Formats: sequence, structure tokens, C-alpha cells
Amino acid sequence: MTIQMIRPQRMALRALLVLLLAVMLCLFGCGGGAADASETAASSVRENADDAAAPARGSYEAPPMATAEYHGDRASVNDQAVVDVSGVSKGYIAISAKAENRLKVQIVKGDMTYTYDLARDGTPSIYPLQCGNGSYYYSVLQNISGTKYARLTEGTVDVKLENEFVPFLRTSDYSKYTASSECVAKAAELTQSADTSLEAVGSIYEFLRENITYDKEKAKTVNLGYLPYPDETLSTGKGICFDYASLACAMLRSQGIPTKLVVGYVAPNDIYHAWNMFYTEETGWVTASFQAHKDWNRIDITFSAGGAPPEFVGSGDNYADVYYY
Repeated sequence: MTIQMIRPQRMALRALLVLLLAVMLCLFGCGGGAADASETAASSVRENADDAAAPARGSYEAPPMATAEYHGDRASVNDQAVVDVSGVSKGYIAISAKAENRLKVQIVKGDMTYTYDLARDGTPSIYPLQCGNGSYYYSVLQNISGTKYARLTEGTVDVKLENEFVPFLRTSDYSKYTASSECVAKAAELTQSADTSLEAVGSIYEFLRENITYDKEKAKTVNLGYLPYPDETLSTGKGICFDYASLACAMLRSQGIPTKLVVGYVAPNDIYHAWNMFYTEETGWVTASFQAHKDWNRIDITFSAGGAPPEFVGSGDNYADVYYY
């Protein structure tokens, strides 16, 4: 479903009036003064034509982009691991470590355990604290042999989020972007004529559906532990479900729209899959999505772009959420 807006064509009318003025000056003017006036009018026509060609600015204004930063100087250091908890109220924890063998991070709250890979060269990673307020346990693990890991460091942190949406407004290892990313610039371009956040979602959604192609070969060869890069997906114009969901996250979040990257299963074939959910206070726009979890709307761009049969999108009863990022 594509949202179309009808606005008064004031700029086009203005350009037409200036054009008529230019013609009149050409017909009835005399000498150099007429020529100068005609040239001035023609210049004005060109400027106004350029303005008319540009999309009208909508009334939706995205808030300043939420950021997630690693502060090594504020971190807790334990030999090889550095844990920065300065951003927990904003919904994330940052960790870096150096080691010879493979590293993992585990973050636990209640009965939910999230396990991530961690670069072993000291490159910091951003992990969301997506389970709400409360006590989180974290640990950094190093592989010692086979599937066995030894703990490098561990700790707990009490989290009180600024609000429930902050974990879903920032970059993380699963959706990496910065203010200078191409996907952020594209999102701003796509949403500049939107009057509401819902129209902004619609513009981004339609762009992804029309311009990103499912990469069947990549789906066959992707390695365990693969992480998507939104700008790469945007540049190549293709990707797997993880790429679709990650790029959608980056574009929507950068425009101030809380968005979840969801990983789970889809019946009838129990496909392990990734998709999105977004939040907005507005209602009325639903396409290849359905209402779930109160005001959260689910969007499956992969199936929509690929023209999946109805049983894969259906009413949503066939989706089983497992993890949120």
C-alpha cells in the first residue's frame, strides 16, 4: 500500500505567473531595459522551477539521531576485557577485549540469555539491553578448546532505562550505522516529505521493498556468526532476511522511529527468519504487517519484497518471536 499525499501546487502556480510576466516583458518592453528585465524574469523562472521540482517539505521532523558510544575511559577493566556501562540508561552496554582465541559475550536477564560474538582485536561492540529495567548479568568468554569457553570477566548492572524505547533507537552490532552513513542520508531523503512518522515508515518500507532483492546465493553460503552492514546492503541492492531487517532498523531508527530487529520462526515451514517491528502512536497504515503487542506493528520486508505467498504473512499467528535486537 503506497501512501500518496495531495498538496496545493503553489510553487508550480508561482512559476507559471513569473513565466507569463517574462513573456509580457519580451513582447512590450523596449531597448536594453526590456532585455534586462526579461533576463531577470527568466532567471526567476529557472529558480522557481527548481523549487517546484523539489519535493515539498513535510511536517514530520525527526528528532536528533540517538547515538551509542564506547567510552573506554569510563570502563571497568579486567586484564583483557573492558566493559563500559556508562550508556545503560540509554539501553546499551559497550564491551571490548583482546585475546588469541574466539570471544563471546553473554547478557542475561531473568530467563532470557543473549549470546554474541566479540572481536578479539579490541574493537568495541555495542549490545542492546532490550529486556527492560532490572538487573542484567554479563560475561566475556574466551574459547579454550572445541566448544569450551573460559570466563575472562563478569559482572552485574542495574538498569533503569530513560524510557522503554531507547534500546530500539540506537545502533548496535546487528545494525551498524553512524550519522554519516549512506543509509541514514537516504532515510532522511525518503522521509523529507512525510507529514507523520507513519508516512515516514511507509516511504522507507516502499523503498526497501522496491529496491532490495533477496540474495538466494548468499542465503546458501552465509556463515555462522554473520553480521549485516546496512550501507553494504543499500549499495549492493541485495541481501538476506537479516540484511533487510538490519537496513530497515538503521533507516527507521535514524529518523527517530523505535524499531526492533526480530529473530524467530515462521510457519508453516518453521523458517528461521528475521523481520522488524516499529512503534508509532499513529494508526491507520498497515501493509504486509499486522498489529501485535499493543501498539507495535510487525513488518516483514523480505517476504513482501519477494512476493511470498499469503500463508507466510497471513494474520501473524504463524510468527514466533524469539529474540529482539
